[in-house]
Amino acid sequence: MNKLCKYLNKLTKKACLMRKFSVLAGISGLLMLAAQSVSAAGLLTPKDGSLPLELAEQHVSVVIENGYAVTEVDQIFRNTHGADRRAIYSFPVPEEAAVGEFTFWLDGQPVHAEVLEKQAARDLHEQQVQSGGDSALVEQDEYRTFEMEVAPVRAGQDVRVRLVYLQRAAVDHAMGRYVYPLQDGGVDDVKASFWNRNEQVSDAFSFKLALRSAYPVDAMRVTRGQAAIQQLDSGEWELTMGSQSGNGTQAGAPLPDEEIVQRLTADEPVGPGQAGVSDNASLVTSHEHTQNVVYTLNRDIVVYWRLAENLPGAIDMVTYKEPGASTGTFMLTVTPGIDLAPITEGRDWLFVLDTSGSMAGKLPTLVEGVQRALRALQPHDRFKVILFSSAAKSLSSSMLPVTPETVARTVRQLDALQVGGGTNLFDGLHKAVKSLDDDRTTAVVLVTDGVANVGETEMTGFLKLMETVDVRLFTAVMGNSANRPLLEGLTRHSEGFAVNVSTDDDVIGLMMQVVGKVTHEALHNIDVDIDGIRTRDLTPDKFTRVYRGEQLIVLGKYAGSGLARLTLKADVSGESKQYVSDLRFPDNDSSNPELERLWAFATIKELQYQQDVIGETDDTRQGITDMALSHGLVTPYTSLIAVRDEVFANAGIDRQNAARVERERLARSERQRQAVVSSRQDVQAPAFSSSRAQTGSGGGGSLGAWFIGLLVLLLGVRVGLAIKDRCEDRDS
Repeated sequence: MNKLCKYLNKLTKKACLMRKFSVLAGISGLLMLAAQSVSAAGLLTPKDGSLPLELAEQHVSVVIENGYAVTEVDQIFRNTHGADRRAIYSFPVPEEAAVGEFTFWLDGQPVHAEVLEKQAARDLHEQQVQSGGDSALVEQDEYRTFEMEVAPVRAGQDVRVRLVYLQRAAVDHAMGRYVYPLQDGGVDDVKASFWNRNEQVSDAFSFKLALRSAYPVDAMRVTRGQAAIQQLDSGEWELTMGSQSGNGTQAGAPLPDEEIVQRLTADEPVGPGQAGVSDNASLVTSHEHTQNVVYTLNRDIVVYWRLAENLPGAIDMVTYKEPGASTGTFMLTVTPGIDLAPITEGRDWLFVLDTSGSMAGKLPTLVEGVQRALRALQPHDRFKVILFSSAAKSLSSSMLPVTPETVARTVRQLDALQVGGGTNLFDGLHKAVKSLDDDRTTAVVLVTDGVANVGETEMTGFLKLMETVDVRLFTAVMGNSANRPLLEGLTRHSEGFAVNVSTDDDVIGLMMQVVGKVTHEALHNIDVDIDGIRTRDLTPDKFTRVYRGEQLIVLGKYAGSGLARLTLKADVSGESKQYVSDLRFPDNDSSNPELERLWAFATIKELQYQQDVIGETDDTRQGITDMALSHGLVTPYTSLIAVRDEVFANAGIDRQNAARVERERLARSERQRQAVVSSRQDVQAPAFSSSRAQTGSGGGGSLGAWFIGLLVLLLGVRVGLAIKDRCEDRDS
């Protein structure tokens, strides 16, 4: 850790001596408009003529409450052939997903998986397969996908599995968003060359989302597909969607809480006090190829909800502490209600565009978006276009003035572009950095799938590139298999922000959030202090900036019980501000046991960030492994495996995760029987005097429209943030 801190301090101090620049990075598969051009979640079959299995049913249940979401994916695999087969199901790693529960039905009874080190889990799985036993395994393929393998699926029979993952559910600009990822981004060429992918559900598909908010919610919508939406209370909503074939849902073991929704035709987002259907695109079903296809897993399901207007800023906290335990876990959420001033200034524009082979099919929309942005530039602006594939080149030797002639000439050059070669992201950024002008505020628009495979590809190389300039990265991470560790690591180091965007997103709504951030000042030099209760192992342990509309979320451990005092200090518009609130830490609270996994996962993410910056070490690898084993989490070093009880016993494997799973399932069941409970801590003495930031009620829009609209809106505002205060603070 000391090595990491020294290295980052070195970079930051050097940056403060140099110039002020901002970078707007629209990253990772920005132009994946056509679902058919990318791979999707589904069953994998080797490209050797093997007969494919069926995904007979998939039923997804999501509950969002207390600042986090619990997603259950229940599936039935079917083998219609005369010999036993393996079922390998691949799906994208959801954003910030902590996978800790995997259940395999054997002889009609559920068996909860245990977490082992990755190679040990794989060895046990293969031993069972070779001996004719039953085994199910979940592994993580780095940052890209989760692989679920079940063996065997007996000839002519079905098997049932269930996967559960947790993720924080932050609200941005008073708007919540949940993504069930199905597109995998299509960036893994090795896998694509070996596997065929069956993306079709043959019998029944359902998706059910329950929102339980202590704050009133005035609208909910789904961006793709038809969904029945019902408001149950001011903050409780339910969304269901799905389809089924003539075979019904009787193909496997009965699935609890199924709600298969009939096709409906309304197309408006549901508002207060309404029940209805959101159909802002088309239901992703297909009967074109076979009568047994009821759903195709090739589009993300993206759900938005909007909080009521003029809600105050607030401080919320949820806790978990077993009776008699000395230590508990907490999640603190700060939603600022602070007036942040807008900032405006002219700038230079650098367009850094990926023309590598992976951009095939995406380039026309890329070109169209950039062309429209160029035509919208202001007369006092300047611009330059940099292209990169295996190497980078500029379309002009210097920054060009915005004139009808320069724009027209550049448009003609863009129209002639062709894709090909690798992705030398480093070279593209290097040329951008070399083009910066000390006297001009500069925005760099970087468009790429984010998977660097030529030249420098390690985080340390990118950080060294930035060490002589002070750069803000505002990153739209688009596509489910983007290189998030690299892109988000650069963003974090630069104290910018990242927005993860699905190709099926309500991109106009996300655009409004991004614009709200880059057009206003931020809270910086943040310090969080909790006095009166012993807290430890906070994550993150260092706070940089909070932008307009964002929440500050802190997970940690606490000892003791009673009242404590939270003090949040931050610089706002060049002035030091302080916000305080009482916090109530209970002696016991068993309602949210999932917090332990969420805290452990956040701690693992911090260790992974260290690896991204300084490389993998024995300490970080062991730290991640130990944390994952003790909290039952899937990581690149650990996997979940489900075998028969006697196999666990013979291998000497304790059933610790099974006990944790049962504890969490019991708590979720109990929460569902109770009314929604507010977790707000500052009700009696509000910490903030203003309302929280809020976007308008944006509608839908295409990804291309989002990109064009974002650029046009940003042309008239300053994307450079106030760097001076940070540098002065470091100098003092």
